[in-house]
Parts: sequence; C-alpha cells; structure tokens
Amino acid sequence: MDSWCKNLELLIKSRTPLIWIRTKEEERLHKILDFSCDKLNVKRFASWDCVNGIKGTINEEGKFCNNPLGVLNWIKAQTSEIATILLIKDFHKFYDDPSISRTIKELSYTLKETNNNLILSSHILPTSEELDDLITIINLPLPDQSELTTLIKTIAVNTDSDLSDEDLNQLAIASSGLSETKVKQVTAKALTQRGKISKYDIKDILEEKKQVIARSEILEFFESKSSQQDVGGLKVLKVWLKQRYKAFSKEARDYGLPIPKGVLLVGPQGTGKSLTAKSISQSWSMPLLRLDVGRLFSSLVGSSEARTRETISRAEAMAPCILWIDEIDKGFGGDARSDGGTSQRVLASLLTWMSEKESAVFVIATANAIDKLPAELLRKGRFDEIFFLDLPNSEERFSIIDLHLKKRRPNYNFPLSTIIDRTEGYSGAELEQAVIEGMHLSFSESRELMEKDLIKAVSELVPLSRTAKEQIDFLKKWSSTGRARQAS
Repeated sequence: MDSWCKNLELLIKSRTPLIWIRTKEEERLHKILDFSCDKLNVKRFASWDCVNGIKGTINEEGKFCNNPLGVLNWIKAQTSEIATILLIKDFHKFYDDPSISRTIKELSYTLKETNNNLILSSHILPTSEELDDLITIINLPLPDQSELTTLIKTIAVNTDSDLSDEDLNQLAIASSGLSETKVKQVTAKALTQRGKISKYDIKDILEEKKQVIARSEILEFFESKSSQQDVGGLKVLKVWLKQRYKAFSKEARDYGLPIPKGVLLVGPQGTGKSLTAKSISQSWSMPLLRLDVGRLFSSLVGSSEARTRETISRAEAMAPCILWIDEIDKGFGGDARSDGGTSQRVLASLLTWMSEKESAVFVIATANAIDKLPAELLRKGRFDEIFFLDLPNSEERFSIIDLHLKKRRPNYNFPLSTIIDRTEGYSGAELEQAVIEGMHLSFSESRELMEKDLIKAVSELVPLSRTAKEQIDFLKKWSSTGRARQAS
C-alpha cells in the first residue's frame, strides 16, 4: 500500500491534472487523501457529492449540491495561491453529459498551470474513449496485511480485546481480500456476540469471503472437507506439496525462496486429481476458489478478457488462497479459430499472470487429455511442476480400499489380497465405487459386509482402463518421456 500512496503522491506533485481512482471504499480513500495532503503540505482538500455539495477545509460547505458542472467550474476558477485538491464522488453518473465532458477537457489543460488537482472517484472505469488520454486511471487496492493488522489492532485496543500477536496475525491473514468496511462489519458482529474480537472470528471472516465470492459468476468458494489423509497413495506428490506449503512462510522469503506458483495434475479420470486439490485446501488452511473456465467466455467482444482480469484481481485479493482450475483441457483445448481467438487471448492473460505473479495464489490445474492442451501452458515457469497421476499400483490399491472401508465399515475383518489382485487397472474412484457397490449387496441382505461382496462388485465393474485404453496408454507414453514427474 505504501507504494500505491507514493505513486498517488507523485502524480499530485507532478501536477497530473485529472486522476480517476477506481474504488468502492470512499471512506478509506478520503482518509488516504487526507493523509497525503498533510504529507505534501496541500492546504485545501475538499470533496463533493451530488447530495452534500462541497465539504472540506474551505468556506464552501454544501455549495453546488446537485450541480456537477458548477463544482467543475469552481475548481477551474481556483488560483495557484493555495494548492487545492478536489475529490468528486460517483463521477461515472455525470461523465456522459456533453457540457461536463467539455469542461473536463478544458480542466486537463488549465489545471496544469496551477497547483490544483481534480480527483474523480468511482467504482467503475470511464466509458468514453474521448477523454482516455487526458485522465490517469489508478485502482485503489484492497487493504494489505499491514493495513489490516493496524485496523484490527486499533479495534482490539478500543474494545479491550486481549489479542496475542499470533491471533492478530491470523485474523489479518484471514481478512485479506475484504474491504475495510467488511472487516469493521465482521468485528462489530463479533463484539455484539462475544463482547470482544478473537481468533474465533476467523469463521465469520471466511463466511464474509464466501459472500464476496458468491457475487462473482466465475469463481466459487469451495468448502473442502477432505484432508490429505483421505487420499490414498501419491506419496511423491504429497511430499512435494508439503515442501511447497513451507515455502509460503516468512522464513522462506528470508531464505530467498519465491512464493510457489502452482502445479498441474495430469492423468486418467478417477486418479485423485480433484480430490488432491480439495485436500490441499484443508491441509494448508487456505480458502479454495474454483474457477469455472467456461464462464470466462462471453459473447461480447472484450468481455472475456475483462472477466479474466476481474477474476485474477479477486483471487489475488483473497491471497493466500488456492485457485483450482478443474479440467483446464476442456476450457483451452479447442480450436481457437472457432471463437475468433477469444480463448487464446484469455489463455494469454492467464499465462502472463501465472508467470509474473508475486501474490500468494497457488494455482492447481487438472487435465485428463494432455494432447489437447496448448504447448505454452506446459512450458516451465507456468507451474512449479507437472505431475502424472497414474492408475494405482497394488500397494496403492490396498491403501485406497482400506481407506474407504475404514471410513464406512471401520470394523471390517477380512483379507484384501484377492480383491487387490483382481483390480489391476482400476482407478481410485472405481475402487471407491466397488466398496459402495459391495455394501449395497450386503445391506440388501441385512448382514455385515464380506469379502465375497467386494469380489462380486469388482467383477461386475468395467474399469476405464479397458473402455479408454488408447487414451490411457497415450498418457502413460507421454509421461514416460520425462515431461512430467510421477506422483507415486
């Protein structure tokens, strides 16, 4: 946030006449501008809206209410004797008026000769291309960790809430992605319920984040109940993920390690790719955001790229978090000519961000058909690693069947060797289905599950390794060339 404030102050000092700040946080923006004016020794800072007119450190209180043209002419008439900054709120509502547009043009020239600045505030970007070259546009980012820590600490002190440094840090991390107003609402709710704020408010903060994400058509806040103990096999991948989790710490930054980018999981259906994504969220205690690639694409020209930028912005605001792109091959595996190149432009935006991002957003992408993925997605630097999840071997099949049996029939007491021998080529999802089918057989006869039930269930199930043999053989051949690491 310090760098943003310095950039704003530089624009003011360099006499940038028109600055458009995109934000919904009017109160926070007002405080930031107030602080910057004191720092830059700007004597007069005023704000205007169509209800209250001019407000601030001048004798013009309430003037020009409901008269945007009048307040523009007012700043135009100010001399250089006293440096003045005028903040106009909700300006997008008046932007298309011809007389206002003309006055804005004139201000872009005349204000350069003075020490005065006009700052326009709105939650959307200007729509007219006519004035694009005259206005400098900047986005006010959501509060960073430092701001959130200061805000929560101030609230804690004012409410006699005894917060430890560790609890304060956890609350600040959990609040990332929320506006200052939302944080105040959550803490007010906590104070009403418990009389103080504490680490137990993290649940309410996550609920608030769900509401923020729920307003997005593209991202889904996915609440995972699976942990890595629910994933059978994949030992190499689990060790790798444990190492990457440690790399999110401050100690890792001090050591010189970059923030992990993400991982691409490739393999046949049912081998645990999606389950791994869900389990990481639980094990790492990070929110899981599921990206629906199909919803990124819009029929309006340029809308898909805008949606992609908005999605990236929302994900970064929620950091640290996990961004799960399920079946990425279906989203970007088609013919670019069929959609006018939209998918290529969206993919380019996504890849550029993945290569250059410095935020703590860990991307997990899954794919079934590697031959449909564009080569640029597989290039080193997009993901930290590409893992191939093969069909489970005998040891992993035992682990998977045992896991599902203990979850549903914890007191089972029959051997699994025969079932393991008869499930060569079965995926993890198919093994789970075999356990469920065996339980249906025993339940229908009102008795406990037996070995013969699983044997019968396995014999009646046709695995994907037979119905899609060519596709799976292709994946195995591709991974054997050294293009991906084995997850087991």
